[in-house]
Amino acid sequence: MERMTAKHVDDRAGTPADASQPALLSVAGLSKSFGGLQAVNHCSFDVRAGSITALIGPNGAGKTTVFSLISGFLRPDHGSVELDGEDLTGLGPHQVFRRGLCRTFQIPREHGSMTVLENLMLVPPDQLGERFWNPLIRPRAVRAQERAIRDKAREVLDLLTLAHLRDEYAANLSGGQKKLLELARTLMADPRIVLLDEPAAGVNPSLMARIREKIVQLNAERGITFLLIEHDIPLVMGLCDPVIVLNQGTKLAEGPPSIVRGDPRVLEAYLGGQYAATDG
Repeated sequence: MERMTAKHVDDRAGTPADASQPALLSVAGLSKSFGGLQAVNHCSFDVRAGSITALIGPNGAGKTTVFSLISGFLRPDHGSVELDGEDLTGLGPHQVFRRGLCRTFQIPREHGSMTVLENLMLVPPDQLGERFWNPLIRPRAVRAQERAIRDKAREVLDLLTLAHLRDEYAANLSGGQKKLLELARTLMADPRIVLLDEPAAGVNPSLMARIREKIVQLNAERGITFLLIEHDIPLVMGLCDPVIVLNQGTKLAEGPPSIVRGDPRVLEAYLGGQYAATDG
């Protein structure tokens, strides 16, 4: 279980999103059970446009299930998900993806037998070359689109400092490089919001610093909204605002990191009351 600590100095690299910004993502009353287990229980929260928002909580709090409900990998028993006012509830992952909501996974899902560049070029939907007759009757259009996609993939690899690995098979990348590749693949879809599932898990400190830097850069320069699950609490407190805390499948607390990290309910959820009892 990750540890919550009040001894952390804010060193945020970005500027907190304007509280007056509208909600880009709205989750209302989400519930999901697996047999007798209530994994998510009437969970509600908003993610403001332009924010880097964290979703944290003890192990088993329901964070990844919430991500799966938002991104269409699971259907909720109750509740709704809206993206900029459009109801996404019950849509499949590919439908959610087409509306500008992209999701990465704690364990990267790269195509290991393809190169890094090919992994990116595979992402854009509705490619002309996917229909067998187009290369025969529209070869120029197919080649032009392929060049445009390749150029965009190279631009994304340059942005994430992965260009030197573009011809490497994805299976040969390190864990941190695979996390960057997952982020790169989301950028090929021009996302409005990216859901990051534990971007720091299994990543060495130098690569994690680069991932953090790129999240801040993409948020500031491209206006991409981020919602991330993370167990690295110092990273969360230095990167995200607001921080949403889940416990037992429902929202326990929400607010700026300076407030959340001192909330007695949050300390109780993480440390079973031990911290609150000894810290006065």
